Amino acid sequence: MEFSEYVAARRPTLVRTAVLLGCPQAEAEDVVQITLLRCFRSWRRVVSAGQPEAYVYRVLVNVLHDARARRWNGELPTDTLPERPADDADLATGLAVRRALAAMSPEHREVLVLRYYADLPERDIADVLGLPPGTVKSRTARALAALAADQNVRGSRC
Repeated sequence: MEFSEYVAARRPTLVRTAVLLGCPQAEAEDVVQITLLRCFRSWRRVVSAGQPEAYVYRVLVNVLHDARARRWNGELPTDTLPERPADDADLATGLAVRRALAAMSPEHREVLVLRYYADLPERDIADVLGLPPGTVKSRTARALAALAADQNVRGSRC
């Protein structure tokens, strides 16, 4: 697969993954841009890897960790408030899921997003995060239990 084809097909999913991992939309765009730049530089190696998706997600997680290590988390005051999005039935569910993910530890959030949003198998998640597969399984189980206990998420399901 050519790099431009990969970017055209996967960029929106990578941005959404970064958002689900806790990035604001603008920062997610930056993280994905840096990820794709790093992958472009060694695209032959990415493609020749047994699992190119896992390779790209590993770079994404590493870039995100690097960005968080440098990031200032303070708020900046503003005179202008952003526009409110249009009412959407899925919006409430999406917000509830984001709140639940934000309340989780980064380790739990990472395994859930990579497993259920990025749809990576446990073995690839283990490679992406540099963990044994058993640790991925136990973190996933604990994260799902915490998510199931969250009243906001349970209440928003149909």
